[in-house]
Amino acid sequence: MARTMRAIAIKGGKGPADALFVDTIPVPAPASNQALVKVKAFGLNRMDLLQREGQYPVPPQAPSTLGVEFSGTIESFGDYAGKDFAVGDNVFGLAYGGAYAEYIAVSVSMLVHKPAELSWEETAGIPEAIITLPAAVSIITNSHGVDVDNSDASDVFISIAGIQLSKADNASDIYVTAGSQEKIDFCVDKLGATAGYNYRTQDWASEIQKATEGRGVDVVIDFVGATHFQGNLNVAARDGRIVQLGQMSGSTLPAGVDISSFIRKRLRFEGSTLRSRDEQYQKKLRDLLVEHALPKFKDGSFKIFIEKTFPFEQVAEAHKLLESNR
Repeated sequence: MARTMRAIAIKGGKGPADALFVDTIPVPAPASNQALVKVKAFGLNRMDLLQREGQYPVPPQAPSTLGVEFSGTIESFGDYAGKDFAVGDNVFGLAYGGAYAEYIAVSVSMLVHKPAELSWEETAGIPEAIITLPAAVSIITNSHGVDVDNSDASDVFISIAGIQLSKADNASDIYVTAGSQEKIDFCVDKLGATAGYNYRTQDWASEIQKATEGRGVDVVIDFVGATHFQGNLNVAARDGRIVQLGQMSGSTLPAGVDISSFIRKRLRFEGSTLRSRDEQYQKKLRDLLVEHALPKFKDGSFKIFIEKTFPFEQVAEAHKLLESNR
C-alpha cells in the first residue's frame, strides 16, 4: 500500500485563504537526482497567495501543492550517486512547488546543508529571497546608491535581504520606500539603510533626488510595479539600471507616464523571475547563496526576521496575515 502524508490543498482548486485545508495524498517518489525530504518547516511567499487564487503561472514541473521553500531532513534518494548529501542530512532548499506538505521530492541541486547556528524556521525562510536576489546583487556591486523599493507587503524579506546584501557589496547609500514609519524605522535602525520614505505620504522620488543632490541612484530594485514606475525613472541616475522583480501594484501603467528618461539617462530596465528558470540556472544561484550569503547568516552578520510561526493546521491564518500586509 502506498505511503500517504498530510499536505495543504485548496477546496475547488482555487479560492480564498479559508479554502485551504489539510488533505491526505501519496508521499512523492524521488526521481533521478532527487531527494525525499521530511519537511520541518516551510516559508510563505506572495506567489503562494496568487497561486491559491489561480492567478499565478505555475511551471509545468510543479506539483499542485503550494510552497517553494522549506527545511527538513533527507529520508531517501532516487537515482543519486553524488557525495554532497546523505540520508539523515539536515537541509533547506528551494523547489518548484510542494513544500506545504510533510514530505517533498526535490532536486539535490537545490538543497543546502542547514547550519547548526540557524533554526528550522529561519532556514525555511531564506531560499526564495536570497536566491532571487543574486542577479540584482551582481549589478549592485560597487554602485554609488541603491533604491530598494520596499512596499509594505509580503515581499519585505526580499527588501531585508536586499539591504543587507547591498551593504555587504559596498553600496554607498541605500534608500527604501515603505507604507509606514514603523517599517521605515526598521529598515534604517535595524538594517542600516541610509534613509526611508513613506510612499503614502511623501513624494519619495523627489526626496531621494534631494538626498543624492540630484544625482539619483545607480540601481533601483522594485517589485511594486505600476505605481512606482515613474518614480523609479525619476530617481535613476545616468546609466542607471532598474531591476523589476514583481508587480504587486499591477502591470498597467497609469496615464501620463513619461519614458523619456530611458533615452535621456541611458537607462537599462531588466525584468527577472526565478520560479520559471531551469534547474541549471537555479543551481548557479544556489551556489551564490552558499558562497556569498550563508557564511554571513552563520556568523550573524546577516539577520533573519520572522514575523510569526504557525502550526501546520493553521495555514489559512498564516495566509491571512500575509494578505494583511502587516
